[in-house]
Amino acid sequence: MKKLLVLLVVVLSISMFAQVTIEFWHAMSGWRIELLQNMAKDFMKTHPNIKVNVQYTGSYLDTFNKTVAAVKAGKAPHIVQIYDIGTQAMIDGGIAVPMEDLIEQDPSIDKGAFLEQVTNYYTVDGKLYSMPFNSSTAILFYNKTMFKEVGLDPNKPPRTYDELIEYARKLQKKDANGKVIRYGLTWPTHSWFFEQLMAVQNAPLVNNGNGRAGVRPTEAVFNSQAGKNIFNLFKKMTDEGLLINTKREDWNGSSQLFLAQKAGMLLYSTSDVKFFDESSKKNGFEVGTAFLPKPDESVQGGSVIGGGSLWILKGHSDEETKAAWEFVKWMTEPAQQIKWHLETGYFPVRKDAIEQLLFSGFYSEHPNYLTAIMELLLSKQTVNTNGAVMGVFPKTREIIETEYENVINGKKSVDQALNDAAKVVTIELKRYNRLYK
Repeated sequence: MKKLLVLLVVVLSISMFAQVTIEFWHAMSGWRIELLQNMAKDFMKTHPNIKVNVQYTGSYLDTFNKTVAAVKAGKAPHIVQIYDIGTQAMIDGGIAVPMEDLIEQDPSIDKGAFLEQVTNYYTVDGKLYSMPFNSSTAILFYNKTMFKEVGLDPNKPPRTYDELIEYARKLQKKDANGKVIRYGLTWPTHSWFFEQLMAVQNAPLVNNGNGRAGVRPTEAVFNSQAGKNIFNLFKKMTDEGLLINTKREDWNGSSQLFLAQKAGMLLYSTSDVKFFDESSKKNGFEVGTAFLPKPDESVQGGSVIGGGSLWILKGHSDEETKAAWEFVKWMTEPAQQIKWHLETGYFPVRKDAIEQLLFSGFYSEHPNYLTAIMELLLSKQTVNTNGAVMGVFPKTREIIETEYENVINGKKSVDQALNDAAKVVTIELKRYNRLYK
């Protein structure tokens, strides 16, 4: 018995000594903070020699900026969740270990198990730089109950711009004084949807193959007919009182307008499918989901993924990097991807996870979870639907949103606003590119 106790103490001492601690920073707010904490706890149960400290570090932009500051201070986390549009800046910073390098050294990973539509986004010049994790697309949520009330088929959501306007006109409601008290559509007034609607038309945001032709983009080209189609649509709907615009990037404001039934349709992210499924029932209506509308049926493009991916940062010991890699691998296994999908709405980044849910009958019972996946799988894979790659993406969004507001406020025409936006973004591109000659 004494020998056994001594042996147990030795084993425990070795286990404690061998434990590796890694830091994981993320940008998931709300109930997702606890969800990620619990997922990390589950990981540690099966990996007792690895301790994961999970920290919510604010919005995507906050997390990106804090990561840059931490790297400069020599206090970088091991793993960080970075939003999609931070890809080029992360690559240029040279602060991350490319996932492609880790995958090549690990025979347990099959890159083919992941959705190509997702890995294509994070692959630049043939190399996968980060591990897809929380991927989403933009979709159209609509009030099926309201559709029935105004004589619209709840199983036939709008597919084209003309249908979107037609449906919005039927959904619109005015009081006795002619004031609009219910709108056809709302959205978070976010440039991400402009990017998505450009991809639907298979149109680029920037030149040089949308930044994917092996050379950096040098010019913004979103002031094309495709861009004008989007601005003209939103301008027309705003002028007719069919679209209620929120404050810039006001996700909560637009979702509340929809749930309060002050708008019959909502452009939003699939990342909140569960939230809308549950909240719509509490608010007395049935919600449906649909693909993004396009100018006409002949347009053949697709959707661009949004969300974020996991990056492993340099500057740590081999032992810590290996531990970080184990956690990243675990987070993208089918079981974890299914859990994440069911608790949020972000779709699984793996084919086998989707297959499991499909064969279990989950999607037949919860079709709203399937919409974004089908929208993505049916997307034509081009440099435009794979998403633009540029180092000034956050700034580009601000510029587009500013010019959109100028349009709906009557300060500029659609053509002038888009031309002005493209001109400024082009200047920003050239300024950024000079840093990385």
